Amino acid sequence: MLTRPRRLRTSPIIRELIAETRLSANMFIYPYFVTKGKNKTEAIEAMPGISRFSIDQLIPDVEKGLKAGVNKILLFGVGEEKSEDAHSAHDAHSVVADAVRELKKKFGKDLFIVTDVCLCAYTTHGHCGLASPPAPLQRRGEEILYIDNDLSLPILARMALAHAQAGADMVAPSDMMDGRVAAIRNLLDESGFVNTPIMSYSTKFASAYYGPFREAADSAPGKGDRKSYQMDFRNGREALREAQLDEDEGADIVMVKPALAYLDVIKTVRESTLLPVACYNVSAEYSMVKAAAKAGYIDEQRITMENMYAFARAGADIIISYHTREILEKGWM
Repeated sequence: MLTRPRRLRTSPIIRELIAETRLSANMFIYPYFVTKGKNKTEAIEAMPGISRFSIDQLIPDVEKGLKAGVNKILLFGVGEEKSEDAHSAHDAHSVVADAVRELKKKFGKDLFIVTDVCLCAYTTHGHCGLASPPAPLQRRGEEILYIDNDLSLPILARMALAHAQAGADMVAPSDMMDGRVAAIRNLLDESGFVNTPIMSYSTKFASAYYGPFREAADSAPGKGDRKSYQMDFRNGREALREAQLDEDEGADIVMVKPALAYLDVIKTVRESTLLPVACYNVSAEYSMVKAAAKAGYIDEQRITMENMYAFARAGADIIISYHTREILEKGWM
């Protein structure tokens, strides 16, 4: 007879008591876009409710979030000088480094700051690594841009070091260059930042789900796509290999990005490693929920929380989501 499970589902209190998957405010990280200048709060049209902030406007918004329990943030830099060598990415006074210093001065240990490490917002071509000189090369009359993996590694490492020197609590390389975790780990250790952890975007797919983000961060590639270094979304076994390589190089946390269409990958990565696993609930996943809710097609709170529980059920220990503020401020959990 199957009466016992049915009896357990009749009471809301018992349903909460026996729930197999649980969420905690401690699992969530909220992304921010910080830009050059002063007195700037720029709404991002493709991401309702999300804005770019200058540092002076970022601080009060972070303070508001802290009151609701949003105490872990991920910073992306916007508006820096773009160049072929991406030198602004590792400038000691880049907008991210300066934002970290000001936030730490204001909030200290109450705020845990993660910084994104990638060159896409700092290069003239908008790719995540440096281009091989001479670039672009010609093939069949088409301009082809080749990204030089090894040339990019020291620049990414210097970017991570600049963030750590500014006071970042954790760095998160998202570029998908092979060997970048080891390069970052080695430079951080040599420079005395042995306790700065690395959350690696180890399994980052070449996905159409990033569209709104590229508007937000002004980081769309000028030519070509990122399929030569980001993962093919048709490949699942490769995800395990990528996660294992980053773990071997010294990653402290591995990540799957995007999240919603890759629950199977989150699950298989979770089963293959003893490291904490993060997932990134990316811009289009967020914006689709917002658009459907605005049109009256869905209940935003219920859909959002169903997605969050799906990420956790698949095995994510950490959820990076643009929904974080609403979830915590409105008490949706």
